[in-house]
Amino acid sequence: MYGGKSMETKKVNSGMEYWKKIIILLCSGWVTIWIYRSALAPVYPQINDSLGGGISDSALGSISSFYFLGYVIMQIPAGFLVDRIGKKQVLLPGFVLFGIAAFLISQASSIGMIYAGSFLAGIGCGSFYGAAYSLTSQNIPQAKRSFSTAIVNSGSAIGSGFGLILSSLLVVQMQMPWQTMMYISVALIVCMLIAFSLVIRGNKDDVAFIEKAKLEAKAKTAPEKVKEDVSFKRLFAPRMLFTYVLYFATCYAYYMTVTWLPNFLGTERGFKGVAIGFSASLVAFASIPGALLFSRLADKYMNKKIQFIVVLELLAAAMLLITVQATNQVFLLIALILYGFLGKLAVEPIIISWLGENAPKVGVGTTLGVFNFFGMMSSVIAPRLTGSISDMTGSKEMGFYISVILLVVGTVLFLLANLRKTKQA
Repeated sequence: MYGGKSMETKKVNSGMEYWKKIIILLCSGWVTIWIYRSALAPVYPQINDSLGGGISDSALGSISSFYFLGYVIMQIPAGFLVDRIGKKQVLLPGFVLFGIAAFLISQASSIGMIYAGSFLAGIGCGSFYGAAYSLTSQNIPQAKRSFSTAIVNSGSAIGSGFGLILSSLLVVQMQMPWQTMMYISVALIVCMLIAFSLVIRGNKDDVAFIEKAKLEAKAKTAPEKVKEDVSFKRLFAPRMLFTYVLYFATCYAYYMTVTWLPNFLGTERGFKGVAIGFSASLVAFASIPGALLFSRLADKYMNKKIQFIVVLELLAAAMLLITVQATNQVFLLIALILYGFLGKLAVEPIIISWLGENAPKVGVGTTLGVFNFFGMMSSVIAPRLTGSISDMTGSKEMGFYISVILLVVGTVLFLLANLRKTKQA
């Protein structure tokens, strides 16, 4: 027994470090999730036609809303379960449900069946966030955490970009059935289930980490110990609360954009065929260098994370404003690229890193669950609200203006809460 264990340890140590494997694995997980998430938006007209036509924009937008409703509902329970039973034990059943849901959508014969499948897919994917960022908080060295989180998050951009392009190319341009993207998603989900099973360590590591954090908390003085414990008061302290508000605004702008941008470009700005998916994917691909650059700077200047967050959020709001006001396609594309470079996927690793530094160590999963619950509530609201606005006004421009206002308000509130904390300190 002992000899086998020694050989296993030696094999692990001689290969890639575990935390680096975690980065690659979680990045791939986001790629899979986002290929699914972005696959349906470009093919709403094809879905409408396959179901007999007559489906409104708000009803089509609700496909995304039902997914995010399931995703939001799962955030706090998943975070709680991650802290109690372990990350692997939460991830695997979640992705099994995700795969079943994607297959059910591919077999749907009514919009109601697509809603049901989307809701189940959201519940399945809801297992990922708390487990993923608990793994990064537990295993990645602090000095490399923002940059490593940016690499993990880049999977969202890669998946979103490829999902939009593949969907536009295979379904819109090559006229393959829209269900093709669901079959691709199912295949990728199966690959991820195998990878999770092989790479992620078992529950013993989770227990050891939690016990170590508890011992460190007990060793500290009473005032410091309070910071290590999960409590309602700590979860909803002003700085934490306005971080949730900021994330709500950030996610609202992003999910409104990724859901309706392909349709907006095609119906209101004259883009055609694969150009729709390619242009929409620029937001995702431009976010990768932005996320890596700004997270590296945030790791280098660790005491400047609040300033990075505020500046990036305000610049992203400005780029969205230019996007909706631009009548020239070149200016519009430049604004979209800059929104991707400066927006959610660029600022999110810094927010998560800042949150990890301020969250109680023995309740990181719970804190991340609450944080993501607030942020992802916007993803339930934004797609349907923008679709309803489009049905009433014939345009989705007001959806962009609402996003800009929310970003500015959320950023100002976050800044004020942190200024107040600094003065008190």
